[in-house]
Amino acid sequence: MELDIQAIQKIIPHRYPFLMIDRVIDLVANEKLVAIKNVSNNENFFMGHFPNEKVMPGVLIIEAMAQAGCIYFYYSKNMQGKDLIYYLAKVTSKFIAPVIPGDQLRIEVTTKKLMKTTGFLITKAYVGDKLVADAEIGFGIKEV
Repeated sequence: MELDIQAIQKIIPHRYPFLMIDRVIDLVANEKLVAIKNVSNNENFFMGHFPNEKVMPGVLIIEAMAQAGCIYFYYSKNMQGKDLIYYLAKVTSKFIAPVIPGDQLRIEVTTKKLMKTTGFLITKAYVGDKLVADAEIGFGIKEV
């Protein structure tokens, strides 16, 4: 399954400038999700991080991975039609290479453990074929 930006905005509450997922290119519930984040030179965080050597902040890479994980959870736990808020609970991460303007992040999500209102996911972020970050992300959800 693929999802465009309109479908993504129906699932997660994030909006500009904090919506970090542009497209889902592959989704198999309870198996995997592959999402895209296009990193533009126009991103507002590049004004200060860093003006002379622009690098996407690691915390925003994690945020992109977490948002992809929320979409994965939504379909894996069959939450269609519910308004949910997701709370980040735990992150163990590693950053391997910088992400710069013009890069396209490909985020892959798989299950470590999913329960009714919490989950633990394995996430990896790539630029091309190069792994740039990975993280284990734990979160909780609440219906609003």
